[in-house]
Amino acid sequence: MKKLLLLSGKGGTGKTTTAAAFLRFAKAKAAADCDVDAPNLHLVTDLSPQPEITDFLGGDKAVIDSAKCVGCGLCAEKCRFNALEKDGRHYRVNEFACEGCGVCAYVCPQQAVTLHEDVAGEQRLYRSDTSVFSTATLKMGRGNSGKLVTNVKLAMAQKAPECPLAIIDGSPGIGCPVIASLSGVDLALIVAEPSLSGISDLTRLVRSASIFRTGVAVCVNKWDASPANTAAIEDFCRENNIPFVGRVPYDKSASAAINEGKSLADIDCPARDALYAIFVKTSELLGL
Repeated sequence: MKKLLLLSGKGGTGKTTTAAAFLRFAKAKAAADCDVDAPNLHLVTDLSPQPEITDFLGGDKAVIDSAKCVGCGLCAEKCRFNALEKDGRHYRVNEFACEGCGVCAYVCPQQAVTLHEDVAGEQRLYRSDTSVFSTATLKMGRGNSGKLVTNVKLAMAQKAPECPLAIIDGSPGIGCPVIASLSGVDLALIVAEPSLSGISDLTRLVRSASIFRTGVAVCVNKWDASPANTAAIEDFCRENNIPFVGRVPYDKSASAAINEGKSLADIDCPARDALYAIFVKTSELLGL
């Protein structure tokens, strides 16, 4: 099974729209949404009604037993993250500020503070006899997004039926979830936007992928918004021997399709035709 990862330098470039279209074009039986901070590929994907749900356990969080707490304030005094707050006669933990360092538990004279595994998110696995879709949502203010991304990919790989291609929708940027997404994939398709910041984002993504020796290809969405910057992106790809697989024009049909919860692959429009041409070239790079 070949794994194709969709990436972008920032949100809103059209990465998920491209991934959703590729799912339809390929009739892919295995897919994953690794944008765990804001997953949305499921909105335009046919899924089985009842997912298998698993808690994602992140780092530890402090918990105060109010029956033992005498309100001495030593825990709050020693907490460098200001995660302990006065609550009447006792103290309580601000779960969004707590880093689970354990200093509060160490200094508490009443042993009222203990560390517990924190439910930092939720994994969801949708599967039928013929397909699997893996996704997850990280809770607000939680870390370990890279670990959760790895879990999402592993769940897809372990439960996927025999199929030639898996589509993975990655996170925007070059941070921890993107690094976890890049590991073990056969090709990363970068959806770039024709702007100065888009060119900068592209170069950083290419550099990150090269560290993992992951092959990349590039396409440009809304290329006609700036033909000059699109040409600069093509020049960059040519100079660095990166396959440039196509341009997608600005198309109002895209917004209409998204608003209706549809994939662009289901709409007869110029953007759909351009995406299909990009899909064909990308499949050739994967040897499909």
